Parts: sequence; structure tokens; C-alpha cells
Amino acid sequence: MNEQPTDRKVALVTGANKGIGRGAAEQLAALGMTVLVGARDPRRGEEAAAALRAAGGDVHAIVLDVTDRATVQEAARWIEERFGRLDVLVNNAGITGSGQVSPEDAHDQVPSTVDLDMVRAVFETNVFGVIAVTNAMLPLLRRAPAARVVNVSSHAASMTLFSDPDGPMSALLPSAAYSPSKSALNALTVQYANELRKDGVLVNAAAPGFVDTDSNNHTGFLTVAEGAKVLVRLATLGADGPTAGYFSEEGPLPW
Repeated sequence: MNEQPTDRKVALVTGANKGIGRGAAEQLAALGMTVLVGARDPRRGEEAAAALRAAGGDVHAIVLDVTDRATVQEAARWIEERFGRLDVLVNNAGITGSGQVSPEDAHDQVPSTVDLDMVRAVFETNVFGVIAVTNAMLPLLRRAPAARVVNVSSHAASMTLFSDPDGPMSALLPSAAYSPSKSALNALTVQYANELRKDGVLVNAAAPGFVDTDSNNHTGFLTVAEGAKVLVRLATLGADGPTAGYFSEEGPLPW
């Protein structure tokens, strides 16, 4: 069943054909892991995987739409047949709901006028999609000797930061979809961490920072490589590493 060497860890990154997910996939591959690039679009997924293979990584594309249970289950079945376990799961796939706009232009997120269908769509990907993928992969994660789960959150998830009128988030518009979805993801991270602690599975939330990606119309000031660092650090924690935490590259963040 296992065609990879037993000492080569297997990592799945969802939404990894571009942006922070692709950056994390590249860095994990550079560390010697077999990396599975999860992508909704088979062509884009394979293009990303091929580019990372050309750079020397052991990288494979896998069709995975976190909102489509059939593709999630098929991905889990494929990983089981091919590798028999999963060492790292990075739940990176996510949407803002506002499309490709800078945060200060996301007027559709204002609570009093937000479209409820948009809120549902954001939660479907950013929260329910994480549950679907994590639960499908749990049997494989439990077979790994030291599994790690990283949920990609955001500084915008911090209610402490957002509630401070003089704080770093004060210049942003209120967010009735994206930010609450990431706050919910943080809460979910703690619940999974508490359940899986006894199994040695460490589960943490990562805030990459304001990264230059499509989701903010390339207004971010961090590179993809810089944003991916905290994901990779949490994906490679030692046995004494934290769990049920919320971290940026600089350290713990306030809830």
C-alpha cells in the first residue's frame, strides 16, 4: 500500500494551487515531505504540482473541493490507498466572500447590509469545509506517529484586536462574514485540539498576516513565502509543541 519510504511524511494542503497554500506546499516539499496539492480545478492543481516537482519536490495534485463531500471522501480514499496515512493536514482553502478586493473596499461585509447568502457561502468553505476535510482525514491522521493539523485563520479572527477602537484593525470595515468565519474556525480548532490531544495530534490555528494574494487584490505587504512560514512551523512541531493555540509568525495572538 505504502509506496513512499516510511520516513517520508505525507502532507495535504487544501487550496494549494496558488497563494499561501502553494507557498506552504513548496516549503513542506523542500523539507522532504510528500506533498499533496489539493485544488478544486484539476488543471490548476496539476500545473502547481508540476511546477513544484520541477523545483525538486515530491508533489502530487489531488482534486479536492472542501464544499463537495464526494471529492473529500474520494481524496481520503486515494490517500489511504496510496500512502496509508497522513502526517500533516493544512486546512488552507478559504474565501473572503467579497471576491478580489482590498479589505477597506469590502463594503458588502458591513453587518447591517450584508447578504445572508454570502455569509452562508463563506461559512460553508471556511468552517464547514474544514470539518468535512478534517473528519474525512482523521482515520489517516491517527495512523501517523505524530500528526499535525494546521487551520489557516487570520488576524481578523481576533475579537480582542477587532474590538479595540484604537487597535490595528480599526481602519478596516466591519466584517459580517469573513472575520466571524475565522473566529468560528479558531473555536473549532480548540475543540479538535482538546479531542485529539490524547492521540498525540497537535491542532493549531495560524494567522499568516497581510499577504500579497488574490483575496486582497494584492494589497498585502508580506510575500507568500513569508506568510506560509507560520503554517510550516506549526505543521512541523515537535512532540512538546503547543496545541489549541492561535499563532502568527511572531508568536501567540489574543483570541
